[in-house]
Amino acid sequence: MTKNLTVGNPALLIFSFAVPLLIGNLFQQFYNMADTFIVGRTIGVFALAAVGCTGSMNFLILGFMMGFTQGASIITSQRFGAGDSLGIRRSFAASLLLGAGVTLALMTVSIATARPLLKLLNTPEEIFDSAYSYIIIIYWGIPASFLFNLFSNMMRAVGDSRTPLIFLVIACIINIILDYVFILAFHTGVEGAAYATVIAQLLSGLFCIPVILKKLPVLRITREDWKLDLRELMEHLRMAVPMGFQMSIIAIGVVTVTFALNILGTTAVAAFTAAQKIDMVATMPLGSFGAAMTTYTAQNYGARKIDRIGKGVLQCSLMSCSFSILMGVLFFFIGNHLAAIFLGSDLETITLAHTSLKISGSFYFFLACLFIFRQTLQGLGDSLIPTIAGITELLMRTFAAIILSRYFGFIGICFAGPLAFIGACIPLTIAIVFTLKRLLRISTAERKQLTYNR
Repeated sequence: MTKNLTVGNPALLIFSFAVPLLIGNLFQQFYNMADTFIVGRTIGVFALAAVGCTGSMNFLILGFMMGFTQGASIITSQRFGAGDSLGIRRSFAASLLLGAGVTLALMTVSIATARPLLKLLNTPEEIFDSAYSYIIIIYWGIPASFLFNLFSNMMRAVGDSRTPLIFLVIACIINIILDYVFILAFHTGVEGAAYATVIAQLLSGLFCIPVILKKLPVLRITREDWKLDLRELMEHLRMAVPMGFQMSIIAIGVVTVTFALNILGTTAVAAFTAAQKIDMVATMPLGSFGAAMTTYTAQNYGARKIDRIGKGVLQCSLMSCSFSILMGVLFFFIGNHLAAIFLGSDLETITLAHTSLKISGSFYFFLACLFIFRQTLQGLGDSLIPTIAGITELLMRTFAAIILSRYFGFIGICFAGPLAFIGACIPLTIAIVFTLKRLLRISTAERKQLTYNR
């Protein structure tokens, strides 16, 4: 079940590890998109807008939790590469304890601030109650999301990217079925879509437990492994909190976009929501390559096979950037047909959604580089530069939301993502160049020392 990424061709290893991640991420988006598709087609555009306007709020809270669990798993991955079995189990135990506390805090804060934040975002009055009903259920389900994110990240840390995929597929099917059951049979409205999502996430997390206990002994925690000292906990917090913070910074930028978008009205919200759903699916391969680089880099760094990291960055960049260009071209020609899947025959909304897709797709190249460079640095244990990149991303999104939207309306908002990609890429590119040069010097020195010792 585990997979060692420190031996073999980097491109093949990264690609084979990324494919299950990609399929899993696609299915995860599919069961999120199922809410949008079913709500839009069965309840109407207003209900679609209600679900869509909560996306940034959802990402703000859940994004921190997702980043936190991924950051903690980097320590696990580095120890797996180093062959430290005791360290792997203690890392898992520390992640469980810290994650449980963070999850409780996130759920408490998010539930308490949901209504005020919706008002702060200028949520249109006609969709306010539906938006609140949807997001409050999602917030109560935060522990379910934490369960799966932590377990799946731990599996990936030891090289197993296939098992989480299987559970996601099952959860996706369950979510779609429950969407129709709750909405069409029980007439629960947008709340039914939220219930379906939470139940699907809970089941996918529970499915991981027996697999870890039976088939991944490297993650099987013993009683002694729970005896953690402060140093162990602080080491995980050092990686987990900044990564969670990075995701929240990005989410705050999305919140500012939502604020500006809500001012433009329900049609703009619905168009942007549909475009964002398509955009998330199209960029899944880019994110999957980046996620694969985190595990690949962490394992090789832990094994001190430093020269392989630079090769992995180059080969992964070629694969990801090629795909990004292809998707950007496709959006120009079929973006309107993709938008119609969610929006039916509403030509005005479809046209706005297609505009958004064409603009964002033109800058996917920078997004591909962003994912790979950021995830590589994180795999090396660098949390500072990715955080700086996240702040830059926030500033660029805010600029587009506040300034560009004032002068260019919907088109100005559409440039929020591309400007964020470019802004974040600047510090990441500088950092990755200097880091790889430094690693090359370290690798050369270690080989000389090894030769001398012989």
